Amino acid sequence: MADALIALGGNVGDVRATFKKAIANICGMAQGVLLARSSDYATPPWGNEQQARFVNACIEIETSLDPHALLFTLHKIEQKFGRDRAHEAHWGPRTLDLDLIAYDDLSIDKPELTLPHPLLFERAFVLVPLTEIAPDRTIAGRSLKAALAQVSTEGIERLPDMG
Repeated sequence: MADALIALGGNVGDVRATFKKAIANICGMAQGVLLARSSDYATPPWGNEQQARFVNACIEIETSLDPHALLFTLHKIEQKFGRDRAHEAHWGPRTLDLDLIAYDDLSIDKPELTLPHPLLFERAFVLVPLTEIAPDRTIAGRSLKAALAQVSTEGIERLPDMG
């Protein structure tokens, strides 16, 4: 079994309800066990700033899938929730975005999969929820806490629990 960190995001529809269903799908389809789930955070859009705020969260799962199969599964789940990667605007609005952030301590650099995620250390909207669930974790030799201290968290708000 491997330990995988996955970032969730979206800004179209009832994103928090989508997260709940998507996490159940991830655990089922990835033969995974949910180890940790962060709070949900309202975050400013990144890249294309002319759109609605996003909701972001992170989960940690244990899975028997290899990283390529896990990524394929995450893309299938995105499609199930209405995402069409082939026809969407780059960094545009989306119902669900699932990014594989890290898989054990693997380092992969292939066109279809780069691990750890290449933009991880630039994205406060990933680092904030990731640090919540894995505060002492290092990825690629970098402390998540130290990485978070180097980016602006302006506009990121923890949302109340849904109950």
